[in-house]
Amino acid sequence: MPTPDDDKATDRIKDSAQQIWLAGLGAFAKMQQEGSKAFEALVKDGAGVQKKTQQAAEETLAQAQARMAGFASEFGTKAAGGWGKLENIFEERVARALEKLGVPSAQEVEALRARVADLEAQLKRQGAASAPRTAAPRKTTARKASDAAAKPSQRHKPGAGS
Repeated sequence: MPTPDDDKATDRIKDSAQQIWLAGLGAFAKMQQEGSKAFEALVKDGAGVQKKTQQAAEETLAQAQARMAGFASEFGTKAAGGWGKLENIFEERVARALEKLGVPSAQEVEALRARVADLEAQLKRQGAASAPRTAAPRKTTARKASDAAAKPSQRHKPGAGS
């Protein structure tokens, strides 16, 4: 037969189990009430993290774009320098080939033009200086007249086929 001490222990166990059960139900009820608030707080925190992550990604992208623009600019500068060197090499080779063929260079042609211009200027000065020394028109006319008077005998030679 159960003793009174056994009944007390059983009652304590029942009370303890009842309290554990009620505590669990209370926790469940509290989680239902607090659950929606906790969910909303998590969504809000997630939105904040997403916004920060997106800003960090945009900053990283902007930095990458700036670096790529710098690389592109540097590459363009190097490429332009390379093209300039290639152009100089090409021009030098063409100039050597033309020189071997005897074609005058642009400098030689320019020197010739300057020399021709100087000679033309000298000729104009000499022509202007010699113009007053020419004979007067009367002397020329008189000379032509004297020549014409001396030549009629030569024009009508017998046996000439006119």
